[in-house]
Amino acid sequence: MGTALIYDEEMTKYKLLWVDPACKIEVPERLTVSHGALVRNGLTDRCICLPVREAVDAEILLVHSEEYLEAVKQTPHMTLEDLKEFTLQYGDVYFHPNIYHCAKLAVGSALQLVDSVLMGKVKNGMALVRPPGHHSMRSAANGFCVFNNVAIAAQYAKQKYGVKRILIVDWDIHHGQGVQYCFEDDPSVLYFSWHRYEHQKFWPNLKDSDYDIVGKGEGAGFNINVPWNKVGMENSDYLSVFCHLLLPIAYEFCPDLVLVCAGFDSAIGDPEGEMCATPDIFAHLTYLLMNLAEGKLCAVLEGGYNLTSLAQSVCQTVQTLLGDPLPPLTNLTGPLDLPTFEISTKRIKLSGEGNKDEAEVGEEQKSPEEKIWPEPPKRICPPVCSAVVLPDGVVCPDACERLSSSEDLGPHLLTLK
Repeated sequence: MGTALIYDEEMTKYKLLWVDPACKIEVPERLTVSHGALVRNGLTDRCICLPVREAVDAEILLVHSEEYLEAVKQTPHMTLEDLKEFTLQYGDVYFHPNIYHCAKLAVGSALQLVDSVLMGKVKNGMALVRPPGHHSMRSAANGFCVFNNVAIAAQYAKQKYGVKRILIVDWDIHHGQGVQYCFEDDPSVLYFSWHRYEHQKFWPNLKDSDYDIVGKGEGAGFNINVPWNKVGMENSDYLSVFCHLLLPIAYEFCPDLVLVCAGFDSAIGDPEGEMCATPDIFAHLTYLLMNLAEGKLCAVLEGGYNLTSLAQSVCQTVQTLLGDPLPPLTNLTGPLDLPTFEISTKRIKLSGEGNKDEAEVGEEQKSPEEKIWPEPPKRICPPVCSAVVLPDGVVCPDACERLSSSEDLGPHLLTLK
């Protein structure tokens, strides 16, 4: 049935208009480099490109409050100073006169993808959207997110199509607390998130991001948090969590639809994640999820701030959705021992009392070491051809050519031109 791809340059038309160190990494190039890599690798030509649309109020209100929606509606008419003041109500986010329009396109893109998959027009697909969504809460923007794209898509699938069980897999390096809060008492949605946590020292610094937060009421047991308490996670760690934790539960849950909060700040080289998993790991993670829900999988872009690893990871994901053979993973080791490592020692020292010697000061002022990794190996694209054997006397179809009788395979073997 094919793989859908949703992208529109319109979602690149907003940016940070003032100085904010926390938000400067969220740039329009995140979309353009991802889409450009898909074009260069010939992947867009193999996808079914779907048009974007704006979400309507009723769809946004599936997750967000009317008061919050009405407040965001005012942002296109605000001055720069008004936008700054409005932004101060929320955490680690910024507003722009065009961001409301882009946020409606981001939600609408996720819903277009869900429509196409659930109506059987495509097998699966990916939406390259901006702003991201998984941090946005019922009445608050948060973490670059305005509307919660995937949470709205899940509610939409339940309401419009009567989907009974939805698995949401969030492999972004930040905890998607907005998604968790939306479904924490809902047993029809199984939410899984791994995220950099560092014993609550890493953003969003929530106790609710820890492993013992499993849902509430009827939703108890349907929320799975895997908090990483150290950086440097590798391919082996990601595969181990999928194979030994997520997939056994997911198969028992037996979802009718899989939604992925596809944040690639969990890839090597990203300044937020500081992890060491290479982009080709996302080919394997995607493949493992494609075996659920009869392959009905919708991936929606979230984070990813190293433009090189982001583009590579997007290509690996889309190529797997298209059905190409998986790349080999080399140098796999055993999973790291998570509970015994304290990554936050330096931060604790910074907040504590006492003087630091010159060595400590020098260490703190060093910029993070830039990681270098090889480009993912070129993956084999399955040949677009087939062969059939025809009985004597059958005319060769126009789309085929008859091989000569000298071929070992016999005189009646045909291949598609």
